Amino acid sequence: MINPASKDIRIRPGTVEDIETIHAAILRLGAHIGAPEEITSTADDLRTYGFGENPAFSTLIAEVGGEFAGLCLHFPIFSTWMGRPGVYVQDLYVEDRFRGRRIGERLLRRAARECREDGGVYLRLSVDTDNETAKAFYERLGIAWSSYEQVQKIAGDAFFAFADAPDDEEPR
Repeated sequence: MINPASKDIRIRPGTVEDIETIHAAILRLGAHIGAPEEITSTADDLRTYGFGENPAFSTLIAEVGGEFAGLCLHFPIFSTWMGRPGVYVQDLYVEDRFRGRRIGERLLRRAARECREDGGVYLRLSVDTDNETAKAFYERLGIAWSSYEQVQKIAGDAFFAFADAPDDEEPR
């Protein structure tokens, strides 16, 4: 008997032809977590940085019966402490109507499997602090909260000022 949770689910690498779909999914993810204003990327940004000469990320697309169902946007990382590569999942999104069919799990496992094939030994991701459903989902999969780290960030004008500051300035 075919498991109805996995019937007709296909996971495949994203292509440049998927750009509009990928960007739309990221916009829906921003809306889903209540932060649509945080999404400032464009489809052209994704095309340039994900499908150009030196791609900064890869994507996996989940389809059910040929229809878009989910997205995993990820990229390689490296741990100096472990001395091994890993994968960072930047965005994981599953369309509401396809939730509960283990699509998110399958996308994550595929990203982890591809990482392992390249010698990787770990997966990292960040979770929106208010997204209790996502936290519980990751915990069920064994992807635990790291109690000894927190994400730090600098962006926008503050980033540009930091990056463009002369090297001879006194440290702050």
